[in-house]
Amino acid sequence: MNTPLATPVATPARPAIHPDEQEARLQLAACYRVFAMLGWTEMIYNHITVRLPDSVTGGEKQFLINPFGLHYSEVTAGNLVKIDLQGKVLDGSRHPVNPAGFTVHAAIHDGLPDAHCVMHTHTTAGVAVACLQGGLQQTNFYTAQLHDMVAYHDFEGITIHADEGPRLLKSIGSRPAVILRNHGLLAWGQTLPQTFAILWTLQRACEIQMATLSMGAPIPVSEDIARRCTRDALQFNPKHGGGQDVFDALVRQVDRIDDSYKH
Repeated sequence: MNTPLATPVATPARPAIHPDEQEARLQLAACYRVFAMLGWTEMIYNHITVRLPDSVTGGEKQFLINPFGLHYSEVTAGNLVKIDLQGKVLDGSRHPVNPAGFTVHAAIHDGLPDAHCVMHTHTTAGVAVACLQGGLQQTNFYTAQLHDMVAYHDFEGITIHADEGPRLLKSIGSRPAVILRNHGLLAWGQTLPQTFAILWTLQRACEIQMATLSMGAPIPVSEDIARRCTRDALQFNPKHGGGQDVFDALVRQVDRIDDSYKH
């Protein structure tokens, strides 16, 4: 599908990892395993990225991404790759990086100050809705919680060209749930758990819509009701946990199955 970047030249043992980077690595590696447990995988493709804090980077924009060639169930805190906005490997990793991963994710991490985390999936329900002429319909419990939160970006082919970045950012605006037409789903947020909560809600909305349309015409949810549902739904709000409780519960499930992501 996509040709990986050249493997970086091997370096001596990595320097000591900053505690904030280690914490980010553990959380991100756990998230990859959560996705694997939920079946949100696409062979070795797709990405979840986290922008490292200034305490680690000194103000430079750097982020962690999965090593290309590994299944999500093989990702660990230690084999995540630290790269810059140009895809340059910064931590001496011998793993290659997928250009389709850093091109889109780098544009969002760079262009949206609040985009600490970016998640992208090719689930069946997500791609199906992305290919639908009308996109996501306001017809179920989950879409009603995403009122005015969903953006659309037209398909431009495999996402390896940096010039798509400005157009993608223009399409997104400030909306954290994104449907990439003919392609899949994307979410971004201030924290990884918040981003997960947004993507999970978007994914469920797509699943329910796909099931509903297979049976007949859906019942629309009014603008007023949807607006109220989005206001009343607190799972995205950092003041109310921002999805941390849900994410922690899923990580506990992963830990009972296989906690090798911690290494």
